Amino acid sequence: MKKRVIMVFLDGVGIGERDGEKNPFFKYPFRAFEEIFGGTPSIEKPELSRGGNYLFPSDPIFGVEGLPQSGTGQAAIFCGIKAPVIINQHFGPYPHTTLHPYIKKENIFQTLKERGISSTFTNAYPKIFFDYIKSGKTRLSVTTFSCLLSDIPLKKAAELHRGRAIAADITNERWITQLKYRIKKITPELAARRLIRISEGVKFTLFEYFLTDHLGHQRNADQLEGTLRELDGFLYTLLKEFNREESTLIICSDHGNIEDISIKTHTRHAALTITAGARGGEMREKIRDNSQIKREILAALE
Repeated sequence: MKKRVIMVFLDGVGIGERDGEKNPFFKYPFRAFEEIFGGTPSIEKPELSRGGNYLFPSDPIFGVEGLPQSGTGQAAIFCGIKAPVIINQHFGPYPHTTLHPYIKKENIFQTLKERGISSTFTNAYPKIFFDYIKSGKTRLSVTTFSCLLSDIPLKKAAELHRGRAIAADITNERWITQLKYRIKKITPELAARRLIRISEGVKFTLFEYFLTDHLGHQRNADQLEGTLRELDGFLYTLLKEFNREESTLIICSDHGNIEDISIKTHTRHAALTITAGARGGEMREKIRDNSQIKREILAALE
């Protein structure tokens, strides 16, 4: 099945200063940056490319004052709209009610569905989440809200057990320690290979990772290095092993945060974006801000 897209959404990852005290990507160097791109991105050098892999900044600000937020930032990415401009502010963590009609009609899953293009959201959700939904509560991320509005099945624990879904923390550790599920912890490398395998059955595959934003806010030194090492192993394996001839890989973020742990807030830094594979070069040339990501994913699937 040719013309596939694998998308990894990283919450809260910008391109920051070349300062190891502020920027953990310089304190704990990423193989995914150093070995694949030959360096770590920074404000001084925000663009890197090597061997058909492209790393570059994308604008999450849209000329709107204030710090970018997840609600508007994710709506921009997944709906292809300048969400902060529409409501004249950055808003989050959940989408502003004004954006709900846009999410219902224009989220990427809905657009793909209308075009007859298969898609899947690989993240697994625990029972407690489905209980939350049944209670009538609606404080949901853009991705989850999009799936529910577009009748995209959300994966459950059973699928995670069978290797047909991926935990939001990559390794299943939080499912074991916090949610008390009896499930094996897996390596980041195995998780990346599962994502690749899942993507082989559909045209568009999405995985969402939120711990980068969480760590950026919490600045927990005890968890920072280990969590980033896991993410690094996952991204490195994905970049090295996905089918470049048949698939395009895009890794993107809604706003900056973890690249500056000297503060607890988001940043106004450019969002980290990586493209590779079949249409990676074309995406690199055409994406300037986060509202253009959806458009280029659709183009890669045509």
